[in-house]
Amino acid sequence: METPILDAILLRLRAALERDDLAGAASIIAGLRAPDQANVFADLGDRDQRALLPELTPETSADILEKLDEAEVAELVADLSTQTLIEIVDEMEPDEAADLLGDLAPHQAEAVLAGLDDPDEVRPLLLHPDDSAGGLMTSDYLALRRHMTAADAIRAIREWQPETESIYYLFVVDARGKLCGVVSLRQLVVADPATLIATIMDPDVISVTVGVDQEECARLMSHYDLLALPVVDTDNVLVGVVTIDDVVDVLVEEATEDIQRFGGASPLERSYLDSSVQWVMRKRISWLVLLFVTDSLTGTVLRHFEDELATVVALSFFVPLLIGTGGNSGSQTTSTIIRALAVGDVRLGDGLKALWHETRVGFLLGAAMGVLGLIRALTWGSSIELSVTVGVTLLTIILWANILGSLLPLVATRLRIDPTVVSGPVMSTLVDVTGLYIYFSLARIIMGL
Repeated sequence: METPILDAILLRLRAALERDDLAGAASIIAGLRAPDQANVFADLGDRDQRALLPELTPETSADILEKLDEAEVAELVADLSTQTLIEIVDEMEPDEAADLLGDLAPHQAEAVLAGLDDPDEVRPLLLHPDDSAGGLMTSDYLALRRHMTAADAIRAIREWQPETESIYYLFVVDARGKLCGVVSLRQLVVADPATLIATIMDPDVISVTVGVDQEECARLMSHYDLLALPVVDTDNVLVGVVTIDDVVDVLVEEATEDIQRFGGASPLERSYLDSSVQWVMRKRISWLVLLFVTDSLTGTVLRHFEDELATVVALSFFVPLLIGTGGNSGSQTTSTIIRALAVGDVRLGDGLKALWHETRVGFLLGAAMGVLGLIRALTWGSSIELSVTVGVTLLTIILWANILGSLLPLVATRLRIDPTVVSGPVMSTLVDVTGLYIYFSLARIIMGL
């Protein structure tokens, strides 16, 4: 729905809540599509959300909670009665229900789980971390048997009556539940009704184990254009299915976290406007303090070369130009390598190749920028020695920044640290400090200081 229409609906909803017309507000929400319901509901204040949620039908409440951030949901349902919460969770998909229960207090989660119509659908999913294939998968899936016919399979689909999860692909298991093939819905429809599933299934199935990271699931589904990804245990027994809608949520979540880290801040873990001022400050202050401390090293380097600066004051004119260019070049490299790691273009074993690639790129960029720096210094009336110093420094700093920018993300990945941590401000600060040392060291040599 278009934003102006949603804005108008939000105004009507707020007006109804101001009149304490909860029934009218619930009616407005009920008339929207599920994604629009979540958007409008999310724009309400905490007090209005808590007042309105019990007035909605369990199905509507489930649709809304599935779209909100997990941290917000946990706070929102904390005051609901156990019975109300049971009715809402019963309407949720098993994987979404498991995510919600995992964020509740243990005693509350156990009480809700005990009251569900089919707790065995949800209970196994609680055993796996949220960011793994086991935490991402749903247990609500249909598995076919090899000796079923196409007609049997279609009859089973009708009896199953899936509501939201994808059935474009169905997975085939043997008598022990082990994954042995996949068949598409199109194949079932066009096949002769008497055709055995074993004759039309594809035995080459791409699958993951329960402990695989959710980013790897997303990468596999993107690379192979999958709409569903089977999840198996260590014995290759099918235990769940990751569907494309869950992967889209993962991609959005991971991209949001990476962008926030690129700016030198910790992920907010909830939507921006729903994050308090104190919470945002806490997420930023630690990085600011760290960068403040590392930036102070710049002053230490300047003090170390105090005599050279006093002798040739013009050296200071080029400091912002040199460290700024070096930082920008390093940030370009880290962002390129991090993205290549994320999409699988570069793997840890490709470290030397990436280093050699960026070394050559850095040399060419440094040479080009060095010539520009030399010309710029001459047009400012600088001496030949100082101009040459600036040019050579630009070449050296950019080459160094590219080497550093290619190595740090790979080292961070090897140490199981998110490589975005070493991007942006962190990279720029490192290049600033080392770049100044390079500049003044070259000035000593070239200018004889």
